[in-house]
Amino acid sequence: MESNGQGRKHQILELTVNNHPGVMSHVCGLFSRRVYNMDGILCLPVGDGLESRIWLRVDDDGRLDQIVKQLRKLEDVREVGLHGADHQIFVRLEDFFQEK
Repeated sequence: MESNGQGRKHQILELTVNNHPGVMSHVCGLFSRRVYNMDGILCLPVGDGLESRIWLRVDDDGRLDQIVKQLRKLEDVREVGLHGADHQIFVRLEDFFQEK
C-alpha cells in the first residue's frame, strides 16, 4: 500500500464487468451510497468488447473489504481483484496529469 500524502493508504481494485450502458453507474452508485471516495477510475473494453475492465484507485480505510463484498454481489460484476497501490496502471497515467 502507498500513502496518498494525507496519511491514508491506497489500494487498486480491478473489476471485470459486462460491457453495456449503466454498469459504471451501478459501480459508482455503490461507492456514492456508502460515501466512499474513488481517487482514480480507468475503464476500457477487453477482448471482443462484451466485457470491460475497470480499475479503481481507492483509500483503504477499513471498509474496503465490505465494499469488495458488495461489488461481487452486483449483477454485472464478473470478477473483483485487489492490488497494492504500487500497481503500474495508475503510476503510468499520473504523468499525463502533472502540471506543466
